[in-house]
Amino acid sequence: MNTISALEIKRRGISVVDSQIESGPIHVIKNNRPQYVVMTEDRYQNLIDEVNEAWELRIKASLDEASAGLTRQGTAEELIREIFSVD
Repeated sequence: MNTISALEIKRRGISVVDSQIESGPIHVIKNNRPQYVVMTEDRYQNLIDEVNEAWELRIKASLDEASAGLTRQGTAEELIREIFSVD
């Protein structure tokens, strides 16, 4: 994991990030804990694309289940009660 302290960025400026970003995202440590992640715009866009693709696949799977009749009918309250009922 690529890490750098927030204090180091404050002291040396963004150039310290530029020198490390080639080897992957950088976890910025503040108060001895990872607080932020710095990554390239390309990596960020790839992550967003992956998340959107996962959502689309899940929606498609849900629609396929509904088309196949694999869904349950009822009010939200009934379904919640069913989920949390103890057998």
